[in-house]
Amino acid sequence: MASPTSLVTELRPVTSAVLTVRIIKNFPFRTAKNLVLRDVDLTTTTVGQLMDRCRDAIKSQVGFKHYRTVALDTIKKYTVAHGHKSQNLIINLDNDEWILSDLDQTLADAGCENETELSFFNRQAYDEFKAHPETRWD
Repeated sequence: MASPTSLVTELRPVTSAVLTVRIIKNFPFRTAKNLVLRDVDLTTTTVGQLMDRCRDAIKSQVGFKHYRTVALDTIKKYTVAHGHKSQNLIINLDNDEWILSDLDQTLADAGCENETELSFFNRQAYDEFKAHPETRWD
């Protein structure tokens, strides 16, 4: 049994982690939907496999119907459990070194742990938004 002071990251083994992935459709309008993935083995799952798992969920889950036309090609860490969150509600515009560009790297080696939050998006749209980070409501 876990002690009352155990962190949520310590309550599940790295072989059965829970990840939250923000599937981002549009940066200026902040259109995104969360995909919660359970029982992810961070020691064997690669960045490329995670992308494939997310794409499969988008194709098969009804709630992601409007996200199927987006060319999702990049994953970036948003925050790890108990870490500082960005002021931007949709993506962390700082720390471009958090972009997981090595598709063969395991998630554990990329610094992911239980309750890590990630963003999955189109890199070209991200670069355009980062150059002019203005949100829209119209």
